[in-house]
Formats: sequence, C-alpha cells, structure tokens
Amino acid sequence: MMRGKKLKIFFSGIAGSGVSAIAAFMADKGQMIAGSDRAFDLNPDHPLKKTFQSKNITIVPQDGSGLDSSFDLAVFSTAVESDRPEVLKARSLGVPIKTRPEYLAEITASFDTIAVAGTSGKSTTSGLLAFLMKGLGLRPNFIGGGRVKQFKSPSNPGNSLTGDSELLVIEACESDGTIVNYRPHHSIILNLAFDHHSVDETARMFETLIHNTGDRIIVSADDPALGRITDNKAVAFSIHNPSPYRAEDIIYRTFSTDFTLKGTKFSLSLPGEYNLYNALSCIALLSETGTPPDAIAEILPLFQGIDRRFDIHLNDGGRLVIDDYAHNPHKIASLMKTLKTLSGSICYIFQPHGFGPTRMMKKEYIGTFVKHLRGSDHLVLLPIFYAGGTAARDISSHDLADGVRSAGRSAEVIEKREDVLKRLHEYADYVILGARDETLSDFAKEIAGALVMLKV
Repeated sequence: MMRGKKLKIFFSGIAGSGVSAIAAFMADKGQMIAGSDRAFDLNPDHPLKKTFQSKNITIVPQDGSGLDSSFDLAVFSTAVESDRPEVLKARSLGVPIKTRPEYLAEITASFDTIAVAGTSGKSTTSGLLAFLMKGLGLRPNFIGGGRVKQFKSPSNPGNSLTGDSELLVIEACESDGTIVNYRPHHSIILNLAFDHHSVDETARMFETLIHNTGDRIIVSADDPALGRITDNKAVAFSIHNPSPYRAEDIIYRTFSTDFTLKGTKFSLSLPGEYNLYNALSCIALLSETGTPPDAIAEILPLFQGIDRRFDIHLNDGGRLVIDDYAHNPHKIASLMKTLKTLSGSICYIFQPHGFGPTRMMKKEYIGTFVKHLRGSDHLVLLPIFYAGGTAARDISSHDLADGVRSAGRSAEVIEKREDVLKRLHEYADYVILGARDETLSDFAKEIAGALVMLKV
C-alpha cells in the first residue's frame, strides 16, 4: 500500500461492488483516484458516479483515454477482459497492473486484517462486524462488497469505512481463487457450499486461508462441509450442534430474531436462521478478542442491514415486496426457508446473473426451486443478466424454467419487466432475487408502487 507516499491509482470497472469499495477507501486515505466503468458510459447520471465525484474521484470514459503514464498503478476488475482498451493502454505505457483481488491482498498486508469468508453471508457479516466495531469505539477500517445502510452518505457508497486504527475488516471472496493470498490476523468462515467452484476446491482454499491466519479462526459447527477443515486455532459457533458460542432460547420473529448466548440476551433486527449465523460469528470473534458480551448486545439491534439484503419495499399488512441479492443456490434456499414463515403464497422473480454461473449451477438452481417452491408459490424467471464480455450464450432462463416445471412446480419465463407489472393482480407478495444488476432494486420499487396503486 506504500504508506506515506501519495499514489495516483486508476480503477477500471470502478462501479463494481468490490472495486468501488477499494477506490472509495483509497480516496479517503488521501490517494489520487481516477476510474471508469461501462455502467457510467451507459448512464452518465448513475448515482454512484456522483458519489465518487463528490470525493474528488475523477471519472473518465472506459476507452483508454483517461490513462496516462502519470499513474502509479492500474487496478482492474476481474470482469474487465484482457483485450479491453484500458488494459492495452496500461501495458503500452508500462503502468503496473493489478487485479482487484491482488490489490486487496496487498492492502490487507498493511493492517491487522479480519477476513470474512464463506459461500454465503460474507457481505452481511463483514458489514455487521465493521458496524459493531465502529459502535464499540474500535475505529475499524472496512472494505466490503455489500453497502451497509448506516455507512451510506452522499460521499460514501456504504461498502467501505476508514478509521484510524490498524484493524481492517474485509469480505474475502473465493470466487477467483485469490483468497489464498490473504494472510489475515483473524478469519471467519461462515459456510461451505457449491457456488463459483466445487465444494472440494473451495474447501482447499479455506484450508489455505486457515493456515495463513495468524490468530483466531471462527467457524460454524453446524456446517457439515466445514467439519473436515477445522484447526486447533478454531473457535466454533452454532445453533444446533454443541459449541462455545451456541445460541439458545431463539425466537424467530417476522423481521427480527431474539436469542441468548452465554447468559446474555441479544436482539437482531434481521430475520431468519441465516442472519442469526452471521451475527453469532461476529459475537464470537469480538468476544474472543476481549469485548464484553453486554457491550455487543447493546449495539447489535441497531444494525439495519445491507442494501438489497431482505430490503422491504412494501409491507402494508396485505401486500409484501422484498428485494434481495440472493443469487446462488445456497443463498436462495436460505432466503426461501425464511420467507415461508411470512407468507402462504409468494411470487418469486429471479434474474440469473451471467451465462457462466447459470450454466455451472443449472442443476442446483432447479433443485433449490423444486425443493422450496410450494404449490401456492410461483417462479418468474427474467432473462439472464448480461454485463458485457465474451461469454457463450448457450443457456437461457427457459432451461431453468423447464427443469422446475418438469418437477411439478409453477414456473415461467417473462422476457420484459413491463409484462410482469401488468400481472401484479395475480399475487399479493413478491420477492425479487438476483445479483449484480443495480436496476433490480428499482424494479422492486416499481412493483411496490404499482401494488399500492392497485389497492387505491
């Protein structure tokens, strides 16, 4: 990170969840930042662009014109292909190039880093941990993926935080394999399921992360896939199996959860078992590093969550609209399990993200929906979200719908969102699912607004 020297850094793909966090963090640390993104080229009024400009980040077209030899470093999103103009320009100028995860690994080496890993729940858990640490006066730094609602401001997207301590909380994603490069002080491993890689491949990455962790490792005792990769430094948390941090007297409410841990009563303002696991991991880490449980319990209920994680856009007693980032089979299953307790009939609207992930997880997607869709539920599949690039388009949402229907569940593909809006009278409760596409949140708001008008 080269502390003490002011760097000039270019970020290509700066609107992405991971890249935007690092760019904002480095700008707040006093570095000179510029960047580009095709999302900004397509939408010059993009709200994130305005947020960046408010903190003196220069935004340029994603065509190579904004790069020159004055930059100390060019950081590229892993979504930016190697033949794009900015990659070629950086190479021709001799500007050092790093991928986003490579640069994040470099940054973490300058801090006492806490890495939050797992195939689901990383964004909420890392955000919650940073929120709790901030409330406890620990002055943490934070580089995440999801946007913490209470960190958001006109000059902060919400997925980073700058403090004056040596503590840094990061979301450690296994998707591109670079998680093995982190050497954190502490690690949290939430769960292990099929997502970007096979369970065996991800298990090997988590084993390397554990080996590279200097001190505490917090791990779920309820996840059978994690049982084989524990370590003598590991401290477990759980809901069902015995562990040092096992929740008791659990009361799952409609939109919150109460529980007791080691004699201390806690309240979490988020619903569902999966969010309880996220909270337990944070409590275990903070307790193991010296924070009294009652101090944590005082701050925990104040956490309002992460953008697009169980965002309620309408709840008027007769209609319900929820927007969620759930996009892999494990996340979708966890969400649907919770939603079954809220409504007897739900229309799920899912937009798969990317042709590669959809192709890889086709069987698991179909199996998840078949298992959790009830006879009263319905699944609407939107076309696969395509963010650009050279992906082979040899799969479609129709392949998923066909598999779900063949197992006797109700599913269909609707190509245009406006056609969904024309049929809102068919259901009272809607849940919008999908990753990467910022407009899904706007779509959820549209659905909520239209449902309100239907009742007038």
